[in-house]
Amino acid sequence: MIILKGQGRAFCAGGDVSLCFQNPGNWKICANFLQKQYTLNYVMATYSKTQISILNGIVMGGGAGASIHGRFRVATEKSVFAMPEADLGHFPDVGASYFLSRLPGFFGEYAGLTGSRLDGAEMLACGLATHFVSSDKLPLLEQALVKVNKSDPDAISAIISCFSHIPNLKEESPCHKMKIINHCFSRRTIEEIISTLVRLGDGWSFDESEALDKKDEWISSAIQSLKKASPTSLKISLRSIREGRLQGVGSCLVREYRMACHVLRGEFSKDFVEGYRAIFIDSDRNPKWEPSRLELIRDDDVDRFFSKIDDEDWEDLKLPPRSNLP
Repeated sequence: MIILKGQGRAFCAGGDVSLCFQNPGNWKICANFLQKQYTLNYVMATYSKTQISILNGIVMGGGAGASIHGRFRVATEKSVFAMPEADLGHFPDVGASYFLSRLPGFFGEYAGLTGSRLDGAEMLACGLATHFVSSDKLPLLEQALVKVNKSDPDAISAIISCFSHIPNLKEESPCHKMKIINHCFSRRTIEEIISTLVRLGDGWSFDESEALDKKDEWISSAIQSLKKASPTSLKISLRSIREGRLQGVGSCLVREYRMACHVLRGEFSKDFVEGYRAIFIDSDRNPKWEPSRLELIRDDDVDRFFSKIDDEDWEDLKLPPRSNLP
C-alpha cells in the first residue's frame, strides 16, 4: 500500500499555482509541469496498489488531485477542502471534472463553481472522504497500517474503520441543502444558476411544502461567491464538470490539460494572471475580470478553451497505458 500525508499544517495546496508564476511569459514551462502533474494524477487513479491519503489539514487545488483519486481518503476535524480556482481565473483541474461530477446530485457543480470550503465531516458526507478519523488517532492508525502485510482493500478498509467514526454535520452545512443545490446547480447555464438562487433568496419557493427563510445566509453566500469569480472561469468550469459526467478519468485529464494550456497562454483570457495578482501579489482581492460580465461571453468563446492548441511544438497529454482503469 501507499500512505500519503502532508508535511506540516496542510496536506497540500497551492504549490502548482506558485510554480506557474515563477516563469512569467513562458507558458510552456508550466505546461510541462502540468503534464507531469496530470500524469501522476492518472497513475494514482489507476494504480494497482492501494493508496491511503491522510487529509489532515488544508486540501485544495493540486492537493485534491494528489489525494481524491486514491482508493481511501481519511479526513479529520482539521481537514479543509476547496477547489477555489474560479476565484483565481482558472478552473477546477487535476481531474476535478471527474471526481466532482461523481458527487451526489449536483453537489460537484456547487463545490467547483463557488469554491466553497468543506470541513472533514462534509467531505465524508459528500464522498470526497471515505473515512473520518480524529487527528489524535492518526499515529495509531499509521502504526496499524504499517503492520499490514497484505494489499487486500477490504482488509485495509477494516483497519481504518476501527479508528473512524461518523462526525456530526454543522447545522448550516451545505450537505443539508441538497434539495436546493440540486434545484439550482442542475441548471444549464451559469446565468440560470444565479437567477434561480436569487429567486430563492427573494423568497420564491420551488417546493410549497418547504418554506424558505428569505434571509438564508447560505444562498446569499453562494450568490456572492459566483458573482465575484471570473465569468470566463465559471463558464468553462461548468462545461468541464458536465462533460466529466460522461468521461473516464483519463479523458477528463486530457481535456483539462488542453484547457489549462489555453488558460496559461492567455490568448483568449488573461483572467488567470489578473486573479493571481489580486490574490497573491497585491492582495487587494479586487480582480478586474475581462470580460467582466457573463452575458458578454458567447458559447464559441467557451468552445475555444476545449480545442487543441495551435502550436507546432504542443501535443495532447499522452497518458501511460494502464490495466487497472476505474
